Amino acid sequence: MNAVIIILTVLVSILLIAVVLVQKSKGGGLASNFSGSNQIMGVRRTNDFIEKATWTLGGAIAVLSILAVWLAPSSQPTGARVKNAAPVETSAPEFPTPAASELPVQAPADAEAPAAETPAAE
Repeated sequence: MNAVIIILTVLVSILLIAVVLVQKSKGGGLASNFSGSNQIMGVRRTNDFIEKATWTLGGAIAVLSILAVWLAPSSQPTGARVKNAAPVETSAPEFPTPAASELPVQAPADAEAPAAETPAAE
């Protein structure tokens, strides 16, 4: 059901984009493209139609958006919602440290390294 509402919202949005692009910014709109006097809709009626279509499609998007949120599946079961719950503090897990007997034994460093012998000058 939620997918149907989302698809309808996208279709209505595309229609609204088309209706807005047909309008002119100064109110000429679709009626300014027709200069003949024997048109089916008059100049005033065309502007009224486009304005009503804009408002209707905008309202439809608002209603469909609210329905999509209201009917969206929740991640929690209905009875599991908790109101005014304080955040629960969790501590970091304690990892076991190796015992002293398990540590690798390192050989002690020699205090003096043997000196390299230099050949005597003859």
